[in-house]
Amino acid sequence: MKTGNQTYSKRYPLLFTSILIIVASCADDPEIFPASESVVNTERIMAAAVEPGNWLTHGGSYNELRFSELDQINRENVDRLGLAWSYDFSMRGGVQATPLVVDGIMYLTGPWSTVYSMDARTGELLWQYDPDVPRLQGLKLCCGMVNRGAALYEGKVYVGTLDARLIALDKETGELVWETVTADADIGYSITGAPRVFNGKVVIGNGGAEFGGVRGYVTAYDAETGDQLWRTYTVPGNPADGFESDAMEYAAETWTGEWWKFGGGGTAWDSIVYDPELDLLYVGVGNGSPWNRLVRSPDGGDNLFLASIMALDPDTGELVWYYQNTPGETWDFTATQPMILTGLEINGEERQVLMQAPKNGFFYVLDRATGELISAEPFVPVNWASHLDMETGRPVELPEARYEDAPFIMTPSHLGGHNWHPMSFNPQTGLVYIPAQVTWRRYAHDTEFAFREGEIALGVASSREPTPPSSGHLLAWDPVEQEERWRVPREDMLNGGVLSSAGDLVFQGRGSGEFSAYDAYNGTLLWEYSSGLGIIAPPVTYKIDGTQYVTVAAGWGGMGPMGRITAPPGEASNYEQRGRVMTFALDHDEPRPPLSPSAKIPDPDELDLDVLGLPDDTSSLERGETLFAASCSHCHGPTGDARGSMPSLLRMPAESHQAFQQIVRQGIFEPIGMPDFGERLSEEEATLIHAWIISEIEASADN
Repeated sequence: MKTGNQTYSKRYPLLFTSILIIVASCADDPEIFPASESVVNTERIMAAAVEPGNWLTHGGSYNELRFSELDQINRENVDRLGLAWSYDFSMRGGVQATPLVVDGIMYLTGPWSTVYSMDARTGELLWQYDPDVPRLQGLKLCCGMVNRGAALYEGKVYVGTLDARLIALDKETGELVWETVTADADIGYSITGAPRVFNGKVVIGNGGAEFGGVRGYVTAYDAETGDQLWRTYTVPGNPADGFESDAMEYAAETWTGEWWKFGGGGTAWDSIVYDPELDLLYVGVGNGSPWNRLVRSPDGGDNLFLASIMALDPDTGELVWYYQNTPGETWDFTATQPMILTGLEINGEERQVLMQAPKNGFFYVLDRATGELISAEPFVPVNWASHLDMETGRPVELPEARYEDAPFIMTPSHLGGHNWHPMSFNPQTGLVYIPAQVTWRRYAHDTEFAFREGEIALGVASSREPTPPSSGHLLAWDPVEQEERWRVPREDMLNGGVLSSAGDLVFQGRGSGEFSAYDAYNGTLLWEYSSGLGIIAPPVTYKIDGTQYVTVAAGWGGMGPMGRITAPPGEASNYEQRGRVMTFALDHDEPRPPLSPSAKIPDPDELDLDVLGLPDDTSSLERGETLFAASCSHCHGPTGDARGSMPSLLRMPAESHQAFQQIVRQGIFEPIGMPDFGERLSEEEATLIHAWIISEIEASADN
């Protein structure tokens, strides 16, 4: 067995344990692991496994196991874990970021692509950078004002922004070093994923495939200057314009009709992984635009490279191999979910593998040198395909699942059996820990679909027809045997990413607000902290001055309406869902900072709204509802009663009603994330929206 950062095997537990003992005994030796002013570079990230006190890159190391070799906190003492410090974000919005920790400093991103540098021992803010994303950009986002993290390299912090810029900051001061526009935000492009940096290059993709006109690509920039080095498209453009590469010409043969008029989609909005051992860059490619293949490619076809993993030459961006998880994608299935690189012994042979649990519900193990499918099995219920054909590598579909002739109620849904929430692989247990979901959706062909560039383009008819209930669970999966080992059910579908450690622990935050630690071998709950805030972000762990810490960020938002339509379950339902960073250590017991209680829908008589003189006739209210749907529902939910990180407009205090015009048209709340709609809405239109909101308050009171 090879040993090192890329190849662990559960088949050699004694040897692996010996390596961990050596690493752990040396981890605090300043001669072996100097806590110096050394910069983060490719070599240091490659050696991340022997520097467990830091969390150098998005997945912990280039192989993105999200496994820590620290074991000061373990299953014997985790019940002594307590809050060491916390920090509250000022801006509202979902929090999805993975913190980075290097030499005692934490770097974290928050709502609206803001960047924070903190003392990782105390939570003291060192600097903050706001890239000033226009707040109206929120209307061009499918899934919230979120950011999944930054990258560190050669004295700089890199972050992508919601208006599709890539920014480099000085890591000591937070001052802007350079920035470059990577895509056209006006038609729906955005960046929510974390950059990846290696060999002097910073690589970033983009999101936005729900919007018409978007065509996916991934770009490499010079990490020092921001100059573009190469760009690789994920789907072909108009053949009349020529093809950017042989790969795009090949892909075009799998499309039909005039797909390029719709953009095609295929955005690389999350998972990008560099493999220094094989010198390959793996890029997860997203869904089609529109979702419905019958619209964008009416005569069928696989529509490469949608829902695919593309292995690229990291120096040129040239395609080396690809594997398509979902040929002819038509359900918003993506292959952008996190990828893990490791070594597994399969059928007596050591294989260098790539593992992924994408939206479509199958867990994939691929040979990462060639893209060969080694195995794939459903890790959640799947009713759109019976199995994978191992000779062709293709799913064996149920024809009716394509909903071309009749609607189909399907699982997984567009939310997936697993989404962006990171999973973890523990080489000691040999298990992958997945924040799994059982989700349902009714798909039907939208016969009235009309394409408009820059607007939502699904091609799937909306429906209020009931579907089976969705649910979530923490799943321990054996990737060699392709079978479940244990699971922990959840009250809610949406839960946080996962961290595992050499202390035989699995950490995960929950949508209901609990941050929990489990026995990595059997899933027994060992410790729990009730934060009062829904958690969807992944935790990390690090060690400073002999103390191991665990950090997780809380804050609802980032899937469906940005404010969440229904209240989260459990204790989190009692509080406003603001963002907070929480750090824990053994034998600490800081009190939980106060939370703001969830407001109740007020009695209309107590608001004294009559003095506003708002219209209440049917025509005005219908127009107000239409205006609300176009300008407000994306953040505040279809009824205005959002219950996540965005405020419920039905629960506004009287003073907000009195200042409604100033809030909506003068931007007095813009510093905390509320856009200034002064150029988009007239005073009369804002009045009609306000009147409709009050009618909803009154209707709620009557019920």
